[in-house]
Amino acid sequence: MGKVLWHTMLSLDGFIAGPDDDMGWAFGVDGGPGQTADEVVRSTGALLVGRRTQDVEDRLQPGFYGGAFRGPFFVLRHDPPAQPPVVKGVTGQFLDMGIEQAVTLAKKAADGANVVILGANVARQCLAAGLLNEIIVHIAPVLVGEGVRLFESAGGAPIKLEAVSSHAEGETTVLRYAVRQTPEERR
Repeated sequence: MGKVLWHTMLSLDGFIAGPDDDMGWAFGVDGGPGQTADEVVRSTGALLVGRRTQDVEDRLQPGFYGGAFRGPFFVLRHDPPAQPPVVKGVTGQFLDMGIEQAVTLAKKAADGANVVILGANVARQCLAAGLLNEIIVHIAPVLVGEGVRLFESAGGAPIKLEAVSSHAEGETTVLRYAVRQTPEERR
């Protein structure tokens, strides 16, 4: 059975996007041979992303993972347009539902492979619901200064993680953590 993974790039000062969802800083970072991203793409059966992530991908990239991911993707948003989302030739599906239903649908589409979460808001919802198994972060040697934080939970209890691996890829440091605490344990 596949896992639910959050895969992201992070600036050294804790941002996954700059002001106005700017990702230009991330595209100039040498990620080396990209072994982790290649492994994530190979093991992924479906993506679950937020509206802002889909907008960024549509605007800046030749598709998810540089066009390497061609499978099903779902965009979680509460005001979906009539037309389905299209990211560089791949048609996805808008979902207007709770996070539990969205993850269940993505897992079904993944057919036993992993579901990858892209975007801070969707990842936060997955963490709060106890649906996230692992977090994979590529730390870039960049200070962004402001923007979208990796994680924010005002008044929330800390979430305990267990280190799985840490290694260098190009200019980045790749950290992988297992989420080991349920929402009930955080209360």
